[in-house]
Amino acid sequence: MEYHMNTSEDMTILGIETSCDETAAAIVVNGTDVRANVVSSQVDLHARYGGVVPEIAGRAHESLITPVVAEAMVKAGVADNEVDVVAVTHGPGLIGSLLVGVAAAKAMALVWGVPFIGINHHEAHLYASFLDQPDIEFPLVVMLVSGGHTMLIEFRNHGEYRLLGATLDDAAGEAFDKVARYLGLGYPGGPAIDKISSQGDSEAIKFTPPMFHDGLDFSFSGLKTAVINYVRKNSDADTADVAASFQKAVVDVLTHKALKAAKEVGAKGICLAGGVAANTLLRQRTSEICNENGFVACLPSRAMCTDNAAMVAATAWWKMQNGGGSPLDLGADPNLRLPFIQN
Repeated sequence: MEYHMNTSEDMTILGIETSCDETAAAIVVNGTDVRANVVSSQVDLHARYGGVVPEIAGRAHESLITPVVAEAMVKAGVADNEVDVVAVTHGPGLIGSLLVGVAAAKAMALVWGVPFIGINHHEAHLYASFLDQPDIEFPLVVMLVSGGHTMLIEFRNHGEYRLLGATLDDAAGEAFDKVARYLGLGYPGGPAIDKISSQGDSEAIKFTPPMFHDGLDFSFSGLKTAVINYVRKNSDADTADVAASFQKAVVDVLTHKALKAAKEVGAKGICLAGGVAANTLLRQRTSEICNENGFVACLPSRAMCTDNAAMVAATAWWKMQNGGGSPLDLGADPNLRLPFIQN
């Protein structure tokens, strides 16, 4: 296929994100200049079920992808012939949702005669910090915390990642969702617990931060069970106090291990990434530990923590500087992993 790249120095990238239940499109120029970032949330569609229903998510993406992309291009004031690259999340995620985005991105790239590039969803989260702080220096420790994953990653340089620690069972975001559901706070659990915790006393109940002194891995299943057992035994417990105490235990262990990791690898900064990175207490404590220990705090705006297409386009810009696009036979991969280096 013959590509028709814009000959100007600027590179305009259309990013598309459909890995789960957010249909998103963004226009980003040169990796950091976000001209438009449109996200259509499906929260209301899934709330009654207490979680994302894959079939419903896929069908919603089908109906939303075209108008969301069109809205992003109109907001950015970009015409078809001004897009230089089409980038899309091709994994990991829900296979039906991923297929919608990948198919749409390939079609647009073919019609416009521009490169197509597939992006790892986790890798895109790592680059979210660069949208707000493009000059942050390597190496970095990134705490990727979401509904499906909790990982500490050494970000040595562009494309160079080393896994330092990961959850052995529930991810932090999954624990938030399960505790919120048990407490009757609704879905999604993270924002619900964040909100009600502001009304509670985080010192009211002493939940033990799990695996606090055990390496850099995490475990949240036991903490979730401890919360449930406490409420069963103390039916009159104040829900806000329970939520605040649970949240504190999670944030304590996350920030403790992030700081430990940063010291071990000689990082310049600690970055938050993923949906749980929007949590108020986590952002506050991360900022505090960085200020107290001489690290740069990389806190993407809340809009860039949750799933969005601006981070996809930003990642694509960095990748286009080193090797170019992807073949058009690249498929959706629901189990795609980050290409970690071993040492």
